[in-house]
Amino acid sequence: MSEIKNITARTILDSRGDWTVEATIKLENNISATSSVPHGKSIGKNEVNTVDAHIAPHLIEREIKPVLLGKDPTQQKEIDDALLKLDETPKKEKIGGNCMLAVSLACARVSAIHNKIPLWSHLRKLMELKGKPTAFPRLLVNVINGGLHAGNNLAFQEYLIITKADAINKAVHDAATAYVALKKILENSYGPNAKNIGDEGGFAPNFENNLKPFELIKQSLIEAKLQGMFDFGLDAAATDAKLSKEELKTLYQALKKDYNISYLEDPFAEDDMDGFASIMADMSASTIICADDLTTTNTQRMKLVQEKKAANGIIIKPNQIGTLSQTLDAIKLAKEYSWNVIISHRSGETNDDFIADLAYAAEAWGIKLGSPARGERVAKYNRLLEIEQFEI
Repeated sequence: MSEIKNITARTILDSRGDWTVEATIKLENNISATSSVPHGKSIGKNEVNTVDAHIAPHLIEREIKPVLLGKDPTQQKEIDDALLKLDETPKKEKIGGNCMLAVSLACARVSAIHNKIPLWSHLRKLMELKGKPTAFPRLLVNVINGGLHAGNNLAFQEYLIITKADAINKAVHDAATAYVALKKILENSYGPNAKNIGDEGGFAPNFENNLKPFELIKQSLIEAKLQGMFDFGLDAAATDAKLSKEELKTLYQALKKDYNISYLEDPFAEDDMDGFASIMADMSASTIICADDLTTTNTQRMKLVQEKKAANGIIIKPNQIGTLSQTLDAIKLAKEYSWNVIISHRSGETNDDFIADLAYAAEAWGIKLGSPARGERVAKYNRLLEIEQFEI
């Protein structure tokens, strides 16, 4: 294997117009690969630290580069252990999870290019998985934005439709058709400003109440002749919802009764383990109770959640934890717990499509990419289509 010859980094813009970091690794045979790091707005308090984007390139070239030069990038665990040794603080306060992740992901990508295999295939080798995945992840499509991701009056962050199609081409087609149909319904109901979108591409008008979006989503699916092709889900992001626990419970009961939601993410605040456990006891037989801010892709947090029986699904976001190896460890542990794994983007995204390969490689239950709109989201949808059409 060719060794690492050089590591460079620079700042780039994310989808919100904020700065983030991108790292490039070049091997001695002059093969190179680049990865960039997204950022969330709804950030769990247990996520790793992010250093200022304008400082990040200097940290990568001054602190990380000297340690990794001459190393074999295919030895992902060795690479990531070296990164973690540079910063042994609990939340990566010194180097920053964003600096680590940009380099960690670039190592995986350049290794796949060097070995002339798809990135997803290389990731399966790292996970010690054999053969090709048997299915694509289901698409959790964020068609209406609220909370911190929009400037409207919705308390909840993401109103989701979840594809049922087996083939990814059909799933993406259904999602795009549903998105356009919903736009027409919203324009007819609330006027042309209703087609304005939030951070993740979902529509973001004001609504009469927090349940109204699902009424219109259901109507749009009927008009598009897509009834029965989707399940409904909600990312409440309840830490920022500004509703009482009793108000939240009442709304979830109504959503289950009226729309049979099958997926509920972050139903209570990020430190309310007992709240999660209570709704697990009530709804988990027919609903995925998914932890994001509660777990932050952290295996230690996951162990606590499992002990409390507080979730049966988990959001995996590589930038919450800082290295690819730690991300893969979290996926492995989730599967040991028989949790549903959902790989997720962030609200401030780049065009990097790494998570599409990761979700397919890990045989994740689902993937969150936002709406099939905005280039940074579409890049990942298109990567899934590319994998299905050309690489399997």
